Amino acid sequence: MKCFYFKFVIFLLLSISMHSQTLDTLVDIGGYKMHFKIMKGEGTPILFEAGGGNDASVWSDILENIHEVTGTTLISYDRSGFGTSELNSNSKNESDFGIENGVKELEAGLSRLGYNQEIILVSHSYGGLYNLLYANKHPKKVRSIVLIDVTLSNFWNEELLTMRDHNVDISTIKKPSGDYYLNVNFNETMRYVRNMEFPKNISIINVFPENSFPSYPEILSARWLKLHKELGDQNDNVENVLAEGSGHAVFQDNPGVIINTIIKAYSETLDGKKQNEFLKKAFDNAIDLSIQTKKVETENKHSEGDLNEWAYSLLRGGALDKALQIFKLNIMLFPNSWNAYDSYGEALLQSDKKVEAIEAYEKSIELNPKNENAKTMLLQIKQK
Repeated sequence: MKCFYFKFVIFLLLSISMHSQTLDTLVDIGGYKMHFKIMKGEGTPILFEAGGGNDASVWSDILENIHEVTGTTLISYDRSGFGTSELNSNSKNESDFGIENGVKELEAGLSRLGYNQEIILVSHSYGGLYNLLYANKHPKKVRSIVLIDVTLSNFWNEELLTMRDHNVDISTIKKPSGDYYLNVNFNETMRYVRNMEFPKNISIINVFPENSFPSYPEILSARWLKLHKELGDQNDNVENVLAEGSGHAVFQDNPGVIINTIIKAYSETLDGKKQNEFLKKAFDNAIDLSIQTKKVETENKHSEGDLNEWAYSLLRGGALDKALQIFKLNIMLFPNSWNAYDSYGEALLQSDKKVEAIEAYEKSIELNPKNENAKTMLLQIKQK
């Protein structure tokens, strides 16, 4: 009985200790609050910046493994108006909610939490622009950066912005909200960051897949890939990593690649002796991740993403009927996937099956009320 009691007390103390390392809090940014989640540790902190429309929750599946290996502080947060972060009620103009203000809000939050010194930046998609602005404002504080299929500063030229204007109806987006202000300021944001470059003194790892957006017109997907390749080819401080077999959300499709890349970036901030000790631990973790990844691949040879990509490849090849069959199979196998229904709706619309397309898009919105693409498509269908 004493032995059991002793083990229980040790377990309880460890649980309390582990729990106390995580801070989930709302931080006052001057009359409104922003949500930060912090896994406390020692060493250079790592800040995670989500993509457009996302919040801190997208990083949940990979943080624990990174924290276990690095032991450093991990910070994720919801940008103003996303997740549980509030909007600044004092701002009256739409332009007041632009990306420059977003970076100021982040700086204020980090300062209040005591993390306004050296830092490592990690970002996905639109979040890469936040890394870009932050690094240019604080080139001596940023130790390194990991970019995960980010929006590059020179991607959105005027031709593509015009194309986007024809396909995004801002009036259908809930107002006020973070998503609304992101979209209403989108064009000016892209003009503001255009041709802005990361400081040359910062080491950058740029991770991207071969085909980020299989459903997008080739003018978009080809340009996206070209610019990502050029980022590494034309800059000595940038290392390109091609994530084969992944989609845009690489950290979800191939978490092992992202976890090990972030661990590598962190290791390069350590001095020689600490780095040697750390790399042994990182190597063991890489082996475990490799085994787990292989297991997941074996169990998910016909995953939702695989089927969706297969269907889109058929669609691009003109095999519309076969593509429809695969899209339909996908919603049967994954009935709770809003994305599967959204893709099925697109194929139905191309087949001129408007009634069925409307049903598919409505189901997608039912599963994900934030699916703005489906809302836009429904509006376009019903206007014709």
